[in-house]
Amino acid sequence: REFYIIIFLNKKRGKHMSKMLKPKSLLLLMFALVMAFTTACSSGGDNSASEKEEEKPAEEVKLTQDQPGWQIDTSPITFDWYINFAWFPNKWGEDITSQYVTKKTGVNLNLIVPAGNEAEKMNTMIASGTLPDFITLGWYEDAVKKMIEGDLVLPLNELADQYDPYFYKVSDPAKVSWYTKDDGNIYGYPNASSSPKDYEKFGDNITSNQTFLVRKDMYEALGSPEMRTPEGFLKALEGAKKMFPDVNGQPLIPFGLHDFHEKGNSSLEGYLQNFLAIPQDKDGKLNDRTTDPEYVKWLKTLRLANEKGLMSKDIFVDKRPQMEEKMAQGRYFAMLYQRSDMANQQNALFANDPNSVYIAVDGPANSNLDQPTLSGPSISGWTVTLISKNVKDKARAIRFLDYLISEEGQRDTYLGEKGVTWDTIDGKDQFLPEVAQLLNSDRGAFDKKYGASHTFWMLMDTNITPAWAPPAVEPFKQLEDWTRGKTESFSQFDQLDPDASSEEGIINDKVMNEWGKILPKLIFAKTGAEFDQIWNGYLEKRESLGFAKVHEYRQKEYEENVKKLEEFLQ
Repeated sequence: REFYIIIFLNKKRGKHMSKMLKPKSLLLLMFALVMAFTTACSSGGDNSASEKEEEKPAEEVKLTQDQPGWQIDTSPITFDWYINFAWFPNKWGEDITSQYVTKKTGVNLNLIVPAGNEAEKMNTMIASGTLPDFITLGWYEDAVKKMIEGDLVLPLNELADQYDPYFYKVSDPAKVSWYTKDDGNIYGYPNASSSPKDYEKFGDNITSNQTFLVRKDMYEALGSPEMRTPEGFLKALEGAKKMFPDVNGQPLIPFGLHDFHEKGNSSLEGYLQNFLAIPQDKDGKLNDRTTDPEYVKWLKTLRLANEKGLMSKDIFVDKRPQMEEKMAQGRYFAMLYQRSDMANQQNALFANDPNSVYIAVDGPANSNLDQPTLSGPSISGWTVTLISKNVKDKARAIRFLDYLISEEGQRDTYLGEKGVTWDTIDGKDQFLPEVAQLLNSDRGAFDKKYGASHTFWMLMDTNITPAWAPPAVEPFKQLEDWTRGKTESFSQFDQLDPDASSEEGIINDKVMNEWGKILPKLIFAKTGAEFDQIWNGYLEKRESLGFAKVHEYRQKEYEENVKKLEEFLQ
């Protein structure tokens, strides 16, 4: 407005003023006019802007449940994402799919994995309060409770309320309910999670990883023997060792398992018990599967196998890298093992000789030869992902998580970029032929080049992605198909164990460590009488440690789980 006042004065004085001004004064006046004009324009701009609605920062924009929040801000940002698995091999940004996600959302990830012991790394970060932006770890890890109770992670529902209500549209109500704590908040979202309702919806499309495997050429050379009874199992192992004492100059390993650790061996616990169809509950009460006579009978069978020289010492000391090397060499005759953990080894065998691969067959069974009850995906899933209180941008973090769990995010991370890694072919969204070919022939190379098909599995939804998966091909199809119709939901038996720092948790830890000590001793027992002595000693020790308190705690948790799931079983 200063500008207009000066003009008014000039108009009023007219030529008389210009005549009175000397050249120097006139120059000064012209300079003042220019400065006044500049100031006025600046001031005038501010005033006109104030009459309009000011543009808000992206994190303050109010959204509805139908609006994907991630689209508001796609400027570059890098989050640190910790994955609590030392074996995780992949880097974000080195493959086509992760590059596409970053180009689309603006989010880059610095993936961090522990160099050594996972539990030690987590405890160190928790103790120091230096958690990265995102944390992915097994739902069963004590660190999950420590982070929540230590107020180190943010409630996802509160982040959603403040920054991205889209969460409530793309999240699964059953999963949210399952993971909601007593304070009304949900802190972690699971991957590979299936509710009992999902089992009704997807039926035989839900499969299990639990398999009893035999090397195809050896098994067929033996006449495809039955291995469901203790007698048939032992006879087949003996026959394999006699007919195939060596594999390419290395001793045959008649029977393989998951690795032994300080608290036991998963192959010889839940896996074996599922093959024996031992019920997890009876008449609303948890069943102590460990003391079931059918289970004890098979532990004694393994003792006898060791006595007969059919249990290689390798299986008691080898860890996953050594086991994978021996799988790729085809040195095991039979294995009670998770099929998905040997995909690369299967490919190597298949490429060398299709008859040397491993196939799934009917394995150990109970006395009635009942069909196994294999564990499939549960509502707890495999891992949970949490957002740290230290997160560098709360809005971008929850919006990126919501994008990942949405159908759009699932398609992007599973299939990659349309026209580059996939397209709609014959009416179906699917990988391009050359991409599918590499997926089926060399999973490691596929991950490095394309980074699709659950390479980055942190928030994978295994109920959604099968719609885009290529048809299973050998040597994997037979393994997968064998589990169909045998897979069950055991969601109500998840998350029963007490907190590690509680009285029951301390007892449970002592009992598990005791089990880890006696399990190999049972197999190494020289006689049946020695087995009984070790077994009875373990049961007495377990009782003296206070196992009854643990069982009582687990029973209460089981009953609570049943109540939580009732809503989603209607």
